[in-house]
Amino acid sequence: MAGMLAQWLAWRLKLPSILFLLLIGLVAGPVTGFVEPDIIFGDLLFPAVSLGVALVLFEGALTLRFRDLAGHGSSVTSLVSWGAGLNWLLIAAGTWLFIDLSWPMALLFGALVVVTGPTVIMPLLRTVKPNANISNILRWEGILIDPIGALLAVLVYEVIIAGGSGNFWVFLIHELVSGVVTGALGALLLAQLLKRHWLPEYLHNVFTLALVLTVFTTANYFAEESGLLAVTVMGIWLANTRDLNMEDILSFKESLTILIISVLFIVLAARVDLDLIGNLGWAAVGVMAVIIAARFVVIFACTLRSKLKWQEKALLGWIAPRGIVAAAVSALFAFKLESLGYENASLLPALTFLVIIATVLLQSFTAAPLARLLGLSQDDNGILIVGGNPVALAVAKALQKQNLRIRMATSSWSEAQTARMAGIDTYFGNPVSAHADRHLDLVGLGRLFAMSYRPALNSLAAMRYQSEFGKRMVMTLRNAEEKDSTEKGQLVHSLRVPRMFDDDVNIGKLASLLSQNHEIKATKLTAEFGPEQFENHHGKVLRLFAIDPRGKLWVYSNESQPQPKVGWTLLFLSKAKDQQQLLEEGRKADDPPRDVESPA
Repeated sequence: MAGMLAQWLAWRLKLPSILFLLLIGLVAGPVTGFVEPDIIFGDLLFPAVSLGVALVLFEGALTLRFRDLAGHGSSVTSLVSWGAGLNWLLIAAGTWLFIDLSWPMALLFGALVVVTGPTVIMPLLRTVKPNANISNILRWEGILIDPIGALLAVLVYEVIIAGGSGNFWVFLIHELVSGVVTGALGALLLAQLLKRHWLPEYLHNVFTLALVLTVFTTANYFAEESGLLAVTVMGIWLANTRDLNMEDILSFKESLTILIISVLFIVLAARVDLDLIGNLGWAAVGVMAVIIAARFVVIFACTLRSKLKWQEKALLGWIAPRGIVAAAVSALFAFKLESLGYENASLLPALTFLVIIATVLLQSFTAAPLARLLGLSQDDNGILIVGGNPVALAVAKALQKQNLRIRMATSSWSEAQTARMAGIDTYFGNPVSAHADRHLDLVGLGRLFAMSYRPALNSLAAMRYQSEFGKRMVMTLRNAEEKDSTEKGQLVHSLRVPRMFDDDVNIGKLASLLSQNHEIKATKLTAEFGPEQFENHHGKVLRLFAIDPRGKLWVYSNESQPQPKVGWTLLFLSKAKDQQQLLEEGRKADDPPRDVESPA
């Protein structure tokens, strides 16, 4: 329950959950002595932590698609390749300089803390609200560096373990071959079973879980401590296998990982010796300064040839909270290295947890003011539209032409393709899934229009995003089968959200009108063509939206009827003019139209 409390606090406060998990663990363990993991779990502690970390690494590796490395600009590619290597070496050198760690331990610590990760970056972006340049770089860096950093840490660990053996190269090759081959064979087996439909759908998730644990234990059987490398290779292999849909399995793994992390990090934090951190004194401050300085060096080096302004580079340099992979792997490595007699190995989790807590806290409270100071924060007046049907697409195109930021979310591939071809930024997937929580970019968005053909999805989306945008900023469009006027058709009061447009308007009616040559038009009210002239010229039309001179969007709904004035822009549904009408209007040169009506 403590883990679930931490997850709930993170959701409510829009902060990374790892912060609360570690704080609860530290209070429960070294501060109060209430939880003593070594006594509670005994000899099962190391195997349990090993299996938990294996699942965390496999789930993270499933997100690394090689095609993504080159698909998000040279800055992102540099940050997750040679930039990560530079960051690793700078942090390792600074740690060796300030703290009495051997070079192998310093290199391992450096590899652990180069990882940011989407679980810590996404909540921070929603709070900071930076511009699109910064948001895209940080989001994709977090997604891609997560598995790359994990792989780097595992490889450094393998090298350290090999160094303690009698024959370095034989041991290292044995470990690498065992991990790579076992992971590849496990990935090939699962891929073939899924592609050939030899597994019933209800066994996909459970079988994958069992196979991951089998691969982990098998690799360790052939070469001790090669299991982490095996599951990482397996995840990366599956992520890059063609014609293999892993979304459902990934969603299951994400849900399972939340449960594992909620228990794992509290247990690991409860084992931390706070005296170790206290004894470091100013040396720990020096390490933190090196980590921050290394980030700025890497950012300015990786973006040297980019068109980013210095203010954007400065904010990118400041935002780099460390996350889940660093915490999980550091504790596991410390277990093994201590047993092998490596001096100061116990410092790894203590120092890593200190870095995580310090970076998350420091940047959570300072990144937003810094973004405003540098002029890089943006208003959250964009709109998330759930659904990609013709009605949702028409609304998205009309609002985007009014310079409003639009992001569409749909689980239909054909709808996603059509929206992208129309120039609409589109998330392909279920907007209420765990995958959307990690990958759906909400930066710059401040309201939700649920407009899918599925009433249940609209209701779920409205419930899910009320906490993000506020209850008054979430709206749904009626479906034909929904009846608000009857008791059977009404939602309970706590679940009701405002409806879009008039009471008699539903998505079926709008789809029918659009198919009958209607379109969404926009007219700006002027001193010569004000509200009265609009009414006289157009008669009774279906008004959809109004935009005031400040750019604020108003929606005509069952609870709100905006009264536009001069300077406002009205968006309404009207029958498109055919070719004959256009020719006739062209002949009336002596009586030109007085409004500035245009298709929205």
